[in-house]
Amino acid sequence: MLTPLEPSFYRRDTITVARELLGQQLCRESAAGRCKGIIVETEAYLGRKDPASHSYRGRTGRNAAMFGPPGRAYIYFIYGNHFCFNVVTATTGLGEAVLIRALEPVEGLELMQRRRRRARSDIELTNGPGKLCQALAIDRSLDHHDLGRPPLWLAAGDAVDAGAVISTPRIGITRAADKLLRFYIKENNYVSRRKPKR
Repeated sequence: MLTPLEPSFYRRDTITVARELLGQQLCRESAAGRCKGIIVETEAYLGRKDPASHSYRGRTGRNAAMFGPPGRAYIYFIYGNHFCFNVVTATTGLGEAVLIRALEPVEGLELMQRRRRRARSDIELTNGPGKLCQALAIDRSLDHHDLGRPPLWLAAGDAVDAGAVISTPRIGITRAADKLLRFYIKENNYVSRRKPKR
């Protein structure tokens, strides 16, 4: 039985939440069926103290969901072709969130394969933020959604031992690019990239 994460899980330091989201389960319910995956890679974004964060310069219509309350979805469209899903964290008003970068799919693989027809293997279904949003049909209609309930929600999974967590600089940014705010499960095949490009 799947148990939703408690609201208190999200109301903590964003870096802690980014680490502890590893091993938790992301669930997406739809008329087509349910898809589920284990979170294997995350990135923390730290609001007004983080130049790489969408909320660094303050609240806008696009980033409003980042400002809370914690435990909500922040979803944005990027590069004109894919969505990215974030979990809002910390305290309401801070504008902090965790980007979910990769999942290990465990349920609804056939549905994910239909949505990700160009994927060459099951590993490529969800090994990137845009890929997992396409596989799970996550788009801006779910921005601000409460992640404690369907159709998009987070359920408790297995804790990941601290020794199995790798931290690296974040991927695809130019500001604050040296900060070790990306976390992934060591040796998991579904991680998007082992080391960020320099």
